[in-house]
Amino acid sequence: MRRGFWLRFAEFVLRPLLTVFTKRTWRGWENIPVSGPAIFVANHTSIADPLVIAHFLYDRPREMRFLVKSDLFTVPLVGTVLRSSGQIPVHRSTRTAGDALRTATARIRAGEAPLIYPEGTVTRDPDLWPMQGKTGAARLFLDTGAPVIPIVQWGAHGLHDYRTGKVRLRARTPVTVSAGEPVDLSAYAGAPPTGTVLKEITDVIMRRLRNDLAEVRGEPAPTGPLYVLDEKPRGLAS
Repeated sequence: MRRGFWLRFAEFVLRPLLTVFTKRTWRGWENIPVSGPAIFVANHTSIADPLVIAHFLYDRPREMRFLVKSDLFTVPLVGTVLRSSGQIPVHRSTRTAGDALRTATARIRAGEAPLIYPEGTVTRDPDLWPMQGKTGAARLFLDTGAPVIPIVQWGAHGLHDYRTGKVRLRARTPVTVSAGEPVDLSAYAGAPPTGTVLKEITDVIMRRLRNDLAEVRGEPAPTGPLYVLDEKPRGLAS
């Protein structure tokens, strides 16, 4: 993996902090290809978990290409790091929201492996289980045929709890990241991107993330329907 100046700079700043504040358990590295096209999908519980997942991928090593909300690209220094390291901006609730998927598709075809949060935001499920996803990951799969690799994480909410807004920077907060085998989407290979097909693929992906997360959490996965965020679909849901 090529690591340019700004990625090495981010490592220099963030790795010591993550080393101090987290006690890491990495699982499933064998399911992360070191090269070639792939689509990484992950559950989202906290604004801290992208850093934890990035640390996991960086240690593999695998290049990190996240679909990131465009607001972060306007933050001084943060925006420079994101642009220079090839992250993909998502202009949510705008006419250009679809550009992120087009960019991601081109990157996948070029042999990269962008990571997308199918939920499009931090989960609002009261118990932090994955909720109903948007169709971005399904669209990427139908456009490219690349394997969809689930990555689940647990513990980052101990650093930042989105529900309360509290930040708790305690040393050696336990965090686990686990990558699974590709989601079995063979039944949908070559299928047309109809609304029904996109929803079915998205549900398969989200239920897989929920089941894999249950293994990491060491408790049964919920058996009911996925939590639905009560808001108008936007951005990657379009």
